[in-house]
Amino acid sequence: MNSSPRPDLKVFITFIVFLWSSGLYGQVPTPESVFGFEPGADYKLASYQQLLDFYRQLDAASPRVELEEIGTTVLGRPLLLLYISSAENIEQLDRWKQISRELANARIDDETAQSHAEAGKAIVWIDGGLHATEVAPSQMLPRLAHHVATDESDETRKIRDNTIMLLMPSMNPDGLEVVRQWYERNLETPFETTRPPELYHHYVGHDNNRDWFMNNMPETAAVSRMLYEEWFPQIVYNHHQTGPSWARIFLPPFADPVNPNIHPGVTTGVNMVGSAMSNRFAMKKMPGAVSDMIYSMWWNGGMRTVPYFHNMIGILTETSHATASPRYYDPEERPAQVGNPRRGQSAPTSGVDIFYPYPWPGGDSRFSDPVRYTFTASMAVLDIAADLKSRWLYGIYSMGRDAIAAAEQDRFAYVIPADQWDPDEARNLVKILMQGGIEIQQASEGFSARGQDFAAGSYIVYGDQAFRNYAIDLLEAQQYPDRRRTPDGPPDPPYDLAGWTLPMQMGVNVVRMDEAFSASAQAVDSFPETTAGSVGGDADYGFALSPQTNTSATAINRLTKAGIEVQRSEAAFSANNQDFPLGTYIVRNEGRSARRQVNQIAEDLGLDFTGLTKAPDVGLAQQEAVRVGLYKSWVANMDEGWTRWLLENYEFELESLSDADIQSADLSRFDAIILPSQDADSILTGNAPGTMPEEYVGGIGLAGGPPPPRGVG
Repeated sequence: MNSSPRPDLKVFITFIVFLWSSGLYGQVPTPESVFGFEPGADYKLASYQQLLDFYRQLDAASPRVELEEIGTTVLGRPLLLLYISSAENIEQLDRWKQISRELANARIDDETAQSHAEAGKAIVWIDGGLHATEVAPSQMLPRLAHHVATDESDETRKIRDNTIMLLMPSMNPDGLEVVRQWYERNLETPFETTRPPELYHHYVGHDNNRDWFMNNMPETAAVSRMLYEEWFPQIVYNHHQTGPSWARIFLPPFADPVNPNIHPGVTTGVNMVGSAMSNRFAMKKMPGAVSDMIYSMWWNGGMRTVPYFHNMIGILTETSHATASPRYYDPEERPAQVGNPRRGQSAPTSGVDIFYPYPWPGGDSRFSDPVRYTFTASMAVLDIAADLKSRWLYGIYSMGRDAIAAAEQDRFAYVIPADQWDPDEARNLVKILMQGGIEIQQASEGFSARGQDFAAGSYIVYGDQAFRNYAIDLLEAQQYPDRRRTPDGPPDPPYDLAGWTLPMQMGVNVVRMDEAFSASAQAVDSFPETTAGSVGGDADYGFALSPQTNTSATAINRLTKAGIEVQRSEAAFSANNQDFPLGTYIVRNEGRSARRQVNQIAEDLGLDFTGLTKAPDVGLAQQEAVRVGLYKSWVANMDEGWTRWLLENYEFELESLSDADIQSADLSRFDAIILPSQDADSILTGNAPGTMPEEYVGGIGLAGGPPPPRGVG
């Protein structure tokens, strides 16, 4: 009897093996099976919990997917990052990460770099965006994740074999929920497509894309760690959705100017990826892709712009139709230009512009359109990453080597002296630079350079490092080019920020050194920590605390909340052979808890307190706990959010005040009421009737309630 399997059994076994090896055997979920609707369905937005459920099920079902929680949001939601590639690549993630790191840091020799470039995998970051009102990208990414993990076309196999996709579902889950809940609440009402009356990031709203060189927010810090400390992707694709009206998607090349601190290999690489994206849209008969307008490569601090200064290809697209509700664009009303003609940044809709060769004619626009366009753009990025993976890998190394060599010409180093007006801010500056991948050393002994003496503990940022241009761009002043459309016309303003020089912003002294010097120094391997302060001298009267450091505000808030008397000097004075400036805080040493509180604060905050045996011979003002009211309009205002974050960060006693509070509440309980920077009309009149639900209409009114006791600003 023939014991070999029957042909149909062989086919069955082969099929089972195929399913297992392809990652399909574990019943890989589709987005629709988890959400109950297809991504891009009109009037439907998946919640963040639904997105989490899908990605976790995908991770559990497919060996081609690995999921990691990289942090939490301001409000405590998990931040997920998915790695998607072939099963073989997923098993060796540490190897691909190490190769990417060594190439980006560019400390290896050329032979090793070429070997790494051949063996390694292109690391491609694709995220679901930052701005929660731009709803399509986060809804599209489940489709992209499922497609790359399961599709068996030649293109997708090539992508899995040659790339590691780092897929970030959302960098602003808190805002995603704010926007989704507001949209669902107002469905089938006149306010269906309005924006929420609150910030769509708890503190910074739209400015979460202005935080990428400071890393103030936990979401920003978590992603920066992945980009500049762990994975060093060669391509970073950040989705947005504010496309020019009557176009479908903006994509690179970007508009002028380009920052001169960006390596030309980055600029041309961005252009190359953008051209590949445009070509894919054209060949798939998807009109409306436009380039070369509005968005530039000048400013630092954005999610896709900071990568430029790390020799990475940063891609931004702005896709139209940022709502789940359909809309009709009458073709008869199509404008002659798209973009911003007043700033000379527009393209004709006739098809004669090289950067808008395939205009969109108008007609029905549905939520499936931006989902389809963002999916197609993402696949274009993955495709060119896979096709040219060795070029991208070697390119980041080559640009890093160029940066290292440039230190022989100028900018040998920057020194951050140990002696600073506010040592805390100097440490914060070092931390910010390190979060951006900058290598920093600290002097173990005093040294001299350019005729200046620097004490032990000074920090040194040497110029011979791969991300040198990032340090230059943050530590030196920017000179925005004088760009005018006519010789006698006004200068064109920048698209975004014109400058971001951290020593100026933070009040830290940084010294540029063009010539070489020698110093005994060690690498700083972890963020600088606050060292315990001191409490010295007899304190029969109290303790003096310098007002120079920002952290002193935190200390005083803690002390006054604990009921400890604090005074402030109305003039400079001397005591115990020390000079104290105007505004010095005097903490009275009364009761058993004062010294205990001072000792604890000195240890926790690194502040130095000096004992005083008697009262200073100058006027002393009482420093009470400051009760602050912060006006919060129904017209969501980023300055309110930043101000709230800042005050909370320094532990001020803070209460938000609505229009109704300003109009009718007893404001005498506040020492100060802050009106954040906001248009006066929007403070007075707020949202106009008929533009928002009734409870969110209006402002403080012309009457506005009684004036606050003092300190309105």
